[in-house]
Order: sequence, then C-alpha cells, then structure tokens
Amino acid sequence: MPTNEDIIAKLTRQNDELENYFRNTIIPQLFIDGDLRLRKFTPPAMKQFNLSAADLNQPIRDIHDNFRFPSFIENVEKVIADNEILEKEIQTSDKRWYQMNIIPYVQKKGNVANGVIVTFVEITYRIKDLKEQEKLIADHETLLDTLSHDIRNPLSNMILAIEQFKSINPSDQVEFDSLLTIVERSLNNMQKLIQDLTEVREADHKYKSHVELLDLENILEDVRLTLSDDISASGTILKWELQVTELSFSRRKLRSIIFNLVNNAIKYRSPERTPEIFVSSFSKENQVIISIKDNGLGIDTAKQTAVFSKYYRIDNAIEGSGIGLYLVKQLVKSAGGVVELQSLLNEGTEIRIIFNSNK
Repeated sequence: MPTNEDIIAKLTRQNDELENYFRNTIIPQLFIDGDLRLRKFTPPAMKQFNLSAADLNQPIRDIHDNFRFPSFIENVEKVIADNEILEKEIQTSDKRWYQMNIIPYVQKKGNVANGVIVTFVEITYRIKDLKEQEKLIADHETLLDTLSHDIRNPLSNMILAIEQFKSINPSDQVEFDSLLTIVERSLNNMQKLIQDLTEVREADHKYKSHVELLDLENILEDVRLTLSDDISASGTILKWELQVTELSFSRRKLRSIIFNLVNNAIKYRSPERTPEIFVSSFSKENQVIISIKDNGLGIDTAKQTAVFSKYYRIDNAIEGSGIGLYLVKQLVKSAGGVVELQSLLNEGTEIRIIFNSNK
C-alpha cells in the first residue's frame, strides 16, 4: 500500500510534468477551473495577453479585459455547461485574429466538466491573405467585366458599319470612306483595350493596376474620341470644367469610370431636348470630386440604389447589359472612394465620384 510520501511524490511528479508542459509549449494556453478562476497559463499566453503571476487564481471576470474578446467568459461558461469543445475564429479588440479552442476539463468521476483548457493559435496573417485573395478575385472579375463591357461599344459600331457596307453604292466613295473610318476607329479602340489588358497582365499577374499621376483632361479627351460617333449621331454637347486636373489613379480604371458614365448619359438622353453632358472636378474638405451631370431621362427615386446592381436595367433602357454603373461602383470602391447619385425623373442625373485627396 503506497505511503503518504509515495502519494506526495507522485503528485509532485505529475505537477512537475504539467508545469514543464505549460512552460515549454509555444501556444498561448489557459487553464480555467470550474469556479472560473485562472489556474495556469503558458509563457506565450503571459506575453500575448499581458498576464503575470499575480493573475493566477484570480476570477477571469476580473481579468477578462486582458483577452480583448467580449464574449470570452460566456464561451467558457457554455463549454463547462455543455461539456462540449468549442472551436471558433475570433478577432480581438486589437484587431488580431485567433483560432480559439475551448476544451472541457472532464473529471472521470461523473463525467462532468470542472473547468476548461483554452488554446489560441494566431491566424492574423492567414486571414489577411484570404482577404487579399478575395480582393484579387473581385478585381479580376471587375477587370473582365470592364473589358467585356467597354469592347461592346466599338464592336457594335463596327458591326453596324459592316452592315451598311452591304447596301452602299460601290461608286459612292464619300460614304465608303466614312464607313471605313468608323471600322478603323472601332478596331483601334478594341486593340487599345486588348493592349491595356496585356500590359496589366505583364506588369502584375495578380491584376493589380499601376497607379500614376494622370491628367484628367487627357482622359476626358480620350473618352470623347472613343465615343465621337455616338456623340455626333445623338447631337450630344459634351463640356467640362476642371478645377482639379491631376489625380493619382490607375489609367485603365479611371478611363473606364469616365467612359461608362459619359456613355450612359448619351444612352439615356431625353428625346425632348438636345443632350448635354457637363463634367467637372473640384476639391472639398480633403476630397477630390468628379461630377458627370446630364439633362437626360433621369432615374426614379425608388430605383436609384438598384441601378448599381449587376445586370440591372431600368425600364426605359433600349440597349446595354446593365453592368455599366455596377462596374463604376466596384472600381471606385476598390480605390476607397464612394459614388453618389442625384437624379430627377425627366430632368437629368448627376453622379459624383468622391476620392480622398491622397488617392
């Protein structure tokens, strides 16, 4: 029969083994008893959660702020009550992410939980990587949507010109030259879009766009030339007045934003008046604002949020895929900006693109 000395020696040995385990583990761990007192913790937990020897045997309610996670105590209580492991990803108040596992400390006699062991594995970098991957995927999808949308306009013009080629008199050199100019311009525009995509892929296979200091007037002139046939056919008057002329941004993205907004303004013009589009830029309270204002059909108040949804088309839409405003919002959002819309039915629409001045 073991003597008291044998029992004490065995308990001492087991305690030493437990102490060695806690001292040498690289993972932050806590042992909380059934009375919700902190009984032990590993050195990494001491460092990670600013614990000290004075915190031992203290109620965790008195030191729960150290763990910077608001429902920590409730989670511990639930595991003790349910006698089931709890695993969850948490974000602490200092913006760090952890995989937290709360394991019930079960007494063999009665099979009840008389405390918990809590482990924390930091996954902050993994979460950041996942978010970056999600952003890259979203940028990729937006890029493909943008290209497919932007290429539709020159392609439509070229198809229309080819159809008209079939019906013109072979001796009408003026008409022939005019249609040939449309085809050549459309081909050049499509070639430029493809070139932009090639340059982006070569520069960065993750579809990140190169930011550079841009001349906003040059971007507007590029858009005007691209849409010159539509502007001419519709009789649209396009004007601009720029207080802010330079902006640090991706050329491809800014061109796509301006192109889509001006193209939409032409598309949804009112048949009752000469179409007018006015583009302006100015700074206000550390922000740069680009405004595109038209006197077109306008948008009903009840639909002004829905128009930014993917593939949404307003009732009076005659053409288009319904993706233009969606692309604008995604491109602006990815750059940390916001889009504001003001519109009155049958009077016109103003869309404002707002960036922080350091964008």
